[in-house]
Amino acid sequence: MAFLRSAGILGELRDLAAPARVAPDRVQGKADNGLRRWRGAVKAGAKRRGRPATMYAVTQTEPMQRSRGEARVALSRAGDGAVRLAGLRQAGSAKVILPRVAGVPELVFLNTSGGLTGGDHLSYTAEIGAGVQAVATTQTAERAYRASSGTARVRVDLTVGAGGFLDWLPQETILFDGAALDRRTHLRLGAGAGCLMLETIVLGRQAMGESLRRLSLRDWRQIEREGAPLWVEPLVLNDRALMTGSAGLGGMRAFATLCLIAPEAADLLAPLRRLLDEPGVEAGASALPGRLMLRAHAADGWPLRRQIARCLGLIRRGRPLPRVWQL
Repeated sequence: MAFLRSAGILGELRDLAAPARVAPDRVQGKADNGLRRWRGAVKAGAKRRGRPATMYAVTQTEPMQRSRGEARVALSRAGDGAVRLAGLRQAGSAKVILPRVAGVPELVFLNTSGGLTGGDHLSYTAEIGAGVQAVATTQTAERAYRASSGTARVRVDLTVGAGGFLDWLPQETILFDGAALDRRTHLRLGAGAGCLMLETIVLGRQAMGESLRRLSLRDWRQIEREGAPLWVEPLVLNDRALMTGSAGLGGMRAFATLCLIAPEAADLLAPLRRLLDEPGVEAGASALPGRLMLRAHAADGWPLRRQIARCLGLIRRGRPLPRVWQL
């Protein structure tokens, strides 16, 4: 054991041997690296002792544990006019925190399991009371890893009471090769309520030289007011879409959709179009009475993030981005 400890991998092997909480897909790289170092250390120790090295095969016989999480939060306006926490529930890997900020309250959802893989289930729910304005986001970019079996399922249910307003500004979703993700985002508005919804997807990490050849993504987004749909967008990405060329993604690895539902939304179309000049980003905007749409894509996630941040600054009238965003 001494030579394993001196090689700095004893703790790593202990982590691999312990019952894993996350799916094997998330630790595959660490496992491969640890096993290579372990074999090298065993051979080196056997050589010093003058005996041949013996390798033992380890077989995983029990199914790996899958991640489950549910986070629910509710805000309401009290009699004195202040916005209060009206309800909070957290279970499993899903959490929600409320950082101390001046002005509009922020809700930060996070997944403590470190990412998603086949068989995981995650649920976020926010209820914004009548006349309340709030911002909801995620603590970091969500990652969907390779799924050896099954599909990761995410449900986001957001409700805004009459006259309220919610900025739903999650950070990017990064998809790894072989990911299988089914996500549904449903935002319900009361009478006179509005919202700003953002979704950004990045196909792998370009800086790490990653490329996607296999993918299964079903991403349903819906906004409705008093039961009537205002915007419905079903997005499906699979292996064929990755290989379609200009008829599909055209080599773009990052893309975003921004939707604003507000009475003054159409008035922002002209100034928003003047902002769409970020190098490396292709974007377009359109408007109908009471709604504004922006779509943008880029070969890398970083210039797209800069473009989206500039657009949010205009739409949100200079209000700062959520504190957890890093630019």
